Amino acid sequence: MSSKMIFINLPVADLDRSKGFYEALGWKVNEDFTDQNASCIVVDDNICLMLLTKDFFTTFSKRPIGDTAGTIAAAYALSLGSAAEVDALTEAAVAAGASEEVNDDKRAEEAQVGMHGRTFIDPDGHQWEPFYMNYPGA
Repeated sequence: MSSKMIFINLPVADLDRSKGFYEALGWKVNEDFTDQNASCIVVDDNICLMLLTKDFFTTFSKRPIGDTAGTIAAAYALSLGSAAEVDALTEAAVAAGASEEVNDDKRAEEAQVGMHGRTFIDPDGHQWEPFYMNYPGA
């Protein structure tokens, strides 16, 4: 296990539905850290999602859970290896129940700097922004 990892804790309305959604993206469930309150979704060796039932999530903070169905609280940008990977992930997400948010102005701005990105909203309203950027000198 890497000494530095990112765990993104996401409140979800239906744990099984959310697990299925992320499995449909090709991400794996780590059963060692999954129970009736939470599920660990492995994105890669250094990134995991912790899907937490809303009741369990409330034990992490005294502040109320934001309504991600109607507002945005964060955008999770995920760098991928190619524009084709961005498209494949977004298309898999939409096929699994996400909605795609299209901003033509943003896409045009990104294209000017050699970037290809898309945006999808998962079934719980969490915003994902997979992107590819052809970094100079990479």
